[in-house]
Amino acid sequence: MKYLPVNKDLFIQNREKLAKLLKPGSAAVLNSNDIMPSSADSIRRFVQHTDIFYLTGIDQEESILLICPDAKEDKHKEILFIRETSEKTAVWEGQKYTKEQGSEISGIKTVYWTSSFNEVFRELAFESEHIYLNTNEHLRADIVVETRDARFLKWCKQAYPLHKYERLAPIMNHLRAVKSDIEVELIKTACNITNKAFRRLLKFIKPGVWEYEIEAEIWHEFMKNRSRGPAYDSIIASGSDSCILHYIKNDKQCMDQDLVLMDFGAEYANYTSDLTRTIPVNGRFTDRQKDVYNSVLRVHDQAADMLRPGNTIKEYQENVVKIMEKELIGLGLLDAGQVKNQDKQKPLYKKYFMHGTSHHLGLDVHDYGNKYRPFEPGMVLSCEPGIYIKDEGFGIRIENNILITEDKPVNLMADIPVQAGEIEDLMNG
Repeated sequence: MKYLPVNKDLFIQNREKLAKLLKPGSAAVLNSNDIMPSSADSIRRFVQHTDIFYLTGIDQEESILLICPDAKEDKHKEILFIRETSEKTAVWEGQKYTKEQGSEISGIKTVYWTSSFNEVFRELAFESEHIYLNTNEHLRADIVVETRDARFLKWCKQAYPLHKYERLAPIMNHLRAVKSDIEVELIKTACNITNKAFRRLLKFIKPGVWEYEIEAEIWHEFMKNRSRGPAYDSIIASGSDSCILHYIKNDKQCMDQDLVLMDFGAEYANYTSDLTRTIPVNGRFTDRQKDVYNSVLRVHDQAADMLRPGNTIKEYQENVVKIMEKELIGLGLLDAGQVKNQDKQKPLYKKYFMHGTSHHLGLDVHDYGNKYRPFEPGMVLSCEPGIYIKDEGFGIRIENNILITEDKPVNLMADIPVQAGEIEDLMNG
């Protein structure tokens, strides 16, 4: 792997937390992601399922984790199954994990080849009353491809129809929402790599550059710093396309007087970062652009300060939009009287700010988290207000990653330039 070894205490502690939340007499099974085909004999680059990585640190296909806290034999309380390597595999694909390496990375003492899973699982299933299986229960997920976990669920229910089946996803959602110190450090590393890329772009961007050239600079800086690349498809949107929230064509030339909205973030050791900055292509904001930019920044700063223990996404968003309404009125985009008498079901601000302000961040860029659960220390969220003025041909979004603590929120991207004047100085220095 490109990244440096991760402290296995992270995975040991995560498994301990999971085991405590399982019902007595339970077995829990998690599978790696599939290697996805493209066409002919081509395949996509393997990306590990974040749940099994969270619990093992294993970054290899065809891996299985089996947890049975009440197993009769101590060696079977947690078992890692990994793909058996061979000389032929080593020649064509490179070395796979040995059992010793799998144990060293994960902290799991019992490691078997995947080929022995059915036999071992049969014994432990007969010892267990409950079987926990994993499904993707993320609200934003559009599930069209059958996963390895989904296929295993079908097989398991057919092979063991009389067991009591349980959902693993709610437990994983609960655990992963709060980050440990080790996880926070990995996210910080991803943020630091993103910082390097943004500073590189401030020296690179000028009138005439193409959006895909900016994207290429991002890839270059990420990969030279041990990232496998962007944590998600980068948005490089110049001119009027900065009003398209999920613009990923990145195929337009950046023109003088335009703004370019850039939403990108490095991954590191599977952990993600998520930055948005909007900058002037020619290195100088117009007066109007700067006024809107500063409005967005004020909303951002006040919103970030509300990311504190006890608040909830719902309450937080309601308060953020009140701040946004004031800024939109100050910019002449909304009328104060109309806002006062608006239909609460069709708020006027949504013409210019149509998305949520924050989402959880971690192993997934839209990480696990319950919108009704009060914020807790250790949660990491984005903070990303924006104003999109289609009639004026530009949109501005500012985004940082915020760690919730017992005290005040911590901006993990505090070292990344955000003030309009600093951006201009760096672009023209």
